[in-house]
Amino acid sequence: MLPLSQTIFKAYDIRGIIAKTLDASVAHKIGQAFGAAALAKGEKRVVIGRDGRLSGPELTAALAQGLQAAGINVIDLGVVATPMVYFGTNVLDTRSGIMVTGSHNPPDYNGFKMVLAGEAIHGEAIQALYHSIVAHDGSASANPGSYATHDIRAAYLERILGDVKLARPIKIAVDCGNGVAGAFAGDLFRGMGCEVIELFCEVDGNFPNHHPDPAHPENLQDLIRCLAETDAEIGIAFDGDGDRLGVVTKDGQIIYPDRQMMLFAADVLTRHPGAQILYDVKCTRHLAPWISKHGGVPLMYKTGHSLVKAKLRETGAPLGGEMSGHIFFKDRWYGFDDGLYSAARLLEILTREADPSALLNSLPQSDSTPELHLELKEGENVALMDVLRRDAVFPGNEQIITIDGLRVEYADGFGLARSSNTTPVIVMRFEAETPAALARIQGQFKRVILAAKPDAVLPF
Repeated sequence: MLPLSQTIFKAYDIRGIIAKTLDASVAHKIGQAFGAAALAKGEKRVVIGRDGRLSGPELTAALAQGLQAAGINVIDLGVVATPMVYFGTNVLDTRSGIMVTGSHNPPDYNGFKMVLAGEAIHGEAIQALYHSIVAHDGSASANPGSYATHDIRAAYLERILGDVKLARPIKIAVDCGNGVAGAFAGDLFRGMGCEVIELFCEVDGNFPNHHPDPAHPENLQDLIRCLAETDAEIGIAFDGDGDRLGVVTKDGQIIYPDRQMMLFAADVLTRHPGAQILYDVKCTRHLAPWISKHGGVPLMYKTGHSLVKAKLRETGAPLGGEMSGHIFFKDRWYGFDDGLYSAARLLEILTREADPSALLNSLPQSDSTPELHLELKEGENVALMDVLRRDAVFPGNEQIITIDGLRVEYADGFGLARSSNTTPVIVMRFEAETPAALARIQGQFKRVILAAKPDAVLPF
């Protein structure tokens, strides 16, 4: 039985390491605290699910028991993708849910993504769970809740298949990285009329082939190779819990989510002219003018799936997206991030073209880096960002955006450094019109980071 560590209560979910900061006893406490919070909002049922991680069954069982101890009736969906829990909170008789998932983290991680009374909780609401656990005397409700299982697979697939229609058949390659999306992706795309080559679609919490994170190019090499060696037209990849999307063209180009957003925005704005389109601080500087050109209003916001979902609700925007691959459709869908649904919507657009890769490759782009990580000790990342925001000086007339970390806009590019909310790293990204400009911008960031932390080991 582990002591409760406040470090697992992150900005937009709960995430810990099995047997170090997270075990069944902690999961039980989280269930009981979340149950009390749900009851306070008039919610009597909570839907739960888990991904394919080896620690999932034990944590989920303890979570359910904690929820029941609070007096909550539990609906257990079993092994599902994260968006299927979100779907459950929209179509079952509850607006609250918890997904037990470590997302794209290493195999020894696990955690909880939570929806409370229709809202993805974050920040203070997650810290309130911690304080509720600390203050709780351990007693259970005199009226414990019930437990039932529910198979949501057919309803979820039918909902997408009823919404998304392909213009023509297409052959695709799908890499699920042994994450939980593998249990559903093949059937979904075949149901849409695709011919599917499946890579690593066997759910395996050891992730034996490669890490299930399409944000990093090294995890897409098998998919790129498959496209080169087969007659598949396009490659689709998912993260460990199926809420993020990666895309690769026939010629091996990675279409990062900020460029995917261009296609989605152009499509959505045909039905919602003048609407706001949300995107996070990591996205390309080409996205805002693209949105404006297609009749929309660009709105840059903080990174974080819970934060974007909250902003989407606040603004009424029909679409939001993050560089990490979380895409949020409120147009024809429910406003939650769903890699499987996003992939279906992408294929709907691409099958209108004779050459999908040509369309994708024609989207505006500059020289850019993927996410780069400065690895630090727990807590150091937040402290370093505080110093950078306070002390960093950049020469010239750059625009400095501090909505989330430090994004510096130049006439010919941008640089970004922000503190990750899930791991102790500073996430960086750079984009510029030329390799020389890219090197110059990276050099300026290197200078200010080393001034604040001389022993920093930078990834560029």
